[in-house]
Amino acid sequence: MDDVEIELLPPGTALAWGYTPAPRRGPKPGYSLEQIVDAAIAQADAEGYAALSMPSIAKRLGITANALYRYLSSKEELLVLVADAAWGPPPEPSSGDWRAAVTAWARALLERSRRHSWLIDLPVRGAPTTPNLLGWLENFLEGMADSGLGAQDVMGCAVLVDGWVRSTASLLRDVNANPPEQVQALSGFLGPHLQGRGYARVAAVISGEAYGEEGIEEADVEFGLGRILDGIEMLIDRR
Repeated sequence: MDDVEIELLPPGTALAWGYTPAPRRGPKPGYSLEQIVDAAIAQADAEGYAALSMPSIAKRLGITANALYRYLSSKEELLVLVADAAWGPPPEPSSGDWRAAVTAWARALLERSRRHSWLIDLPVRGAPTTPNLLGWLENFLEGMADSGLGAQDVMGCAVLVDGWVRSTASLLRDVNANPPEQVQALSGFLGPHLQGRGYARVAAVISGEAYGEEGIEEADVEFGLGRILDGIEMLIDRR
């Protein structure tokens, strides 16, 4: 594939697959692309998605922002590489039936999103094109191979479960970020106000274990995934 065809690919795709662009004029690069991506991940882990700017990453590396553009043509290109590296390679395919395989896949993806909570803030632009993200998709497709569903339905299931992971990861991060003492104070404050408004059922939930100091429990997370899998099972049974 020549350079003209490479330029037609989505940003970062060729670099993620090991394509090496022609060297640019100027001093010899002092960093590898992998080191820059690692620095960007460290920056996001420390300060969140908003800190993924070219100037902040350049500062972490001890170079100017203009110098960073000798390695990458745009921030969008960087984000593609950072996403692929941070999500990382998929886990080994789970043995067993499709339900066990998809459950393992979803849990693994959720664990990665907890490790790098800013990942769920990255913009999703179209279908995956990079090695690790396509590896996750391959893992899902393999897990569903014996389900009897066609490729279009399996891809729909992948989108559904991936969406559940992302929304759940966002909810876990936002809710569980509240300090326990704040949750307790809020519960104590809202209780009488809710009773005064006649919201007895909401008041009971807030004062009970479901609105406890520990935030969202694992059982709540598993409940949502289980209902999605029940729906997929119904789809399979109709085939």
